[in-house]
Amino acid sequence: MNGHEMISSSSRQSKTSATDANHFVLTFENNRFASELFGQFDQNLKLLEERLRIHARPRGNSVAISGDVVATNQARRALDYLYGRLQSGAAIETSDVEGAIRMAVAADDQLQLPTMERKAKLTMAQISTRKKTIAARTPMQDAYIRAMDRSELVFGVGPAGTGKTYLAVAHAAQLLERGAIDRIILSRPAVEAGERLGFLPGDMKEKVDPYLRPLYDALYDMMPGDKVERAISAGVIEIAPLAFMRGRTLANAAVILDEAQNTTSMQMKMFLTRLGENGRMIVTGDPSQVDLPRGVKSGLVEALQILKGVEGVSVIRFKDADVVRHPMVARIVRAYESHTAVHDESEQSDR
Repeated sequence: MNGHEMISSSSRQSKTSATDANHFVLTFENNRFASELFGQFDQNLKLLEERLRIHARPRGNSVAISGDVVATNQARRALDYLYGRLQSGAAIETSDVEGAIRMAVAADDQLQLPTMERKAKLTMAQISTRKKTIAARTPMQDAYIRAMDRSELVFGVGPAGTGKTYLAVAHAAQLLERGAIDRIILSRPAVEAGERLGFLPGDMKEKVDPYLRPLYDALYDMMPGDKVERAISAGVIEIAPLAFMRGRTLANAAVILDEAQNTTSMQMKMFLTRLGENGRMIVTGDPSQVDLPRGVKSGLVEALQILKGVEGVSVIRFKDADVVRHPMVARIVRAYESHTAVHDESEQSDR
């Protein structure tokens, strides 16, 4: 590739001028989009520099990228993808830039990842509703979204902050808007309340609402508030504790069980066998955060063992690297995992 060759980007709206293997200039035709892409005070380019250890020098609607050949190509793919999002009318935030970088790196680290084209365009699975479009920000989120599209039963397990519950609710909202299902059922085991629910003030809804708040939050983020309220009143969206699932057959519905690590074996079996015709189930939880009494086996842990290899069941396992909240959250998760591993080794050596 010589210094005079011009290469059109995958979006056909930017051009790459290559001077050598480790240096090129990206030019974006839309000045406003280029400004949004670079970020206020070029903060998005600075993030690219920090994460990929490259140099990104903006000038007008162009940016000169230099550094390691692999890293510079990752930067190009990330910028090309983000520019495409701006062209489609979406805004980009710091978290979107982080996600694009993660996925661009994954294109080289995971050659078998079906959503990547090596050295070419970066694509990410998306969930779209009338209110919001969400793109995967890690390879595991990408696999999770695609698993929910193709499998009747999906387990999303891993640490907090990986988007397990949020993406599950978003997927259910998307299915409802498309008419693929008639209703959404969201559930969590109210383990913290236990038998004390009767002592809390208010009716049953008011007693369990605090435990279901994360599900409400995700719903309101994906759908207009008045539409959510009407759907709940009409029973199109049902939010209930796990105990309310017994004896029911849940057909034509997307059913989500959150915090599933706090189910017992009997509760998990009861829940899974509620699946009806044209039903979809998504089970989320963190096996490392079990709040059950000592000696009681987690229904989630057992189900993952029993259902391994069963047709129609997908299991997506998130790691600390998939945490998409504040970077500190990922560091906290890693610290706790390391502490737990050392503690377990110490207990085994004392036996």
